[in-house]
Amino acid sequence: MDHQIQAVLEQYHQRIQQERQAPRIEPKGGRDGGHDQRMRAVGPDTGQLLNLLVKSLKAPNILEIGTSFGYSGIWLAEAAKATGGRVTTLEMHQYKSDYAKQKATEAGLADYIDFQIGDAVELIQQYEGKFDFILLDLWKDMYVPCLDVFYPKLNPGAIVVADNMIRPGNQEVKDYGLAVRAKAHMSGVLLPVGTGLEISRYEPSPHYNAP
Repeated sequence: MDHQIQAVLEQYHQRIQQERQAPRIEPKGGRDGGHDQRMRAVGPDTGQLLNLLVKSLKAPNILEIGTSFGYSGIWLAEAAKATGGRVTTLEMHQYKSDYAKQKATEAGLADYIDFQIGDAVELIQQYEGKFDFILLDLWKDMYVPCLDVFYPKLNPGAIVVADNMIRPGNQEVKDYGLAVRAKAHMSGVLLPVGTGLEISRYEPSPHYNAP
């Protein structure tokens, strides 16, 4: 990993550390008003795992659902650069996407990422291609609706990673875990990395006709 990317990741790591040490105060309008400055980043362990998973694929078409401030996107884009792939990242708020794009530019990775703004479900529905890797990391009540729209757009062998899956008492992550494993030709495992990753793989039989 070159020094430009390492320097940007270090900036993120410092901000993540500061955030985790600070009092946890949820700002008004954080979800819908666009005032939230908390990164809620996946963390270095998860970032490295995402990077390794993407590098197991050849020229992958990568979808990140939930850009936030762009930390995980750096790991994904570095892997995309190494494998001949490309990242499409979706975010509701322009100010977060702008920050992420600035950091990707500093890392020399902006050419490997397509930044899109809008409702995730609508953007996925409009997308005409198919995906080889998906990172799902947005508001948890959106996990199942996003799954339902990206599932028909998975290429054989596609990997789907959902973050924040070890959250005791959270019904929404339980619903996603059940829903993704109920999809045809999907297998998965829950790993205690970061705040929990549900890693799923879409592997239809050779004679299966996708919807």
